Amino acid sequence: EHCKKWGDCNGYAHIRAALMKPCLAIPIEDGKLVLGQWQQIVLIDFDNRPREREIIVKIVKG
Repeated sequence: EHCKKWGDCNGYAHIRAALMKPCLAIPIEDGKLVLGQWQQIVLIDFDNRPREREIIVKIVKG
């Protein structure tokens, strides 16, 4: 139905994106990200065609 309505045939990308978090909070101490030894930040684009994306980083003092 998505493909018929919008003509872009990427409905699967919306389902995958819905299963992932759209935002992430990561603590910063002494100017460095606080990540575990095996943790990393990964950006995933589930769409099947290239587009420009915007990444917003907001630092909030706690």
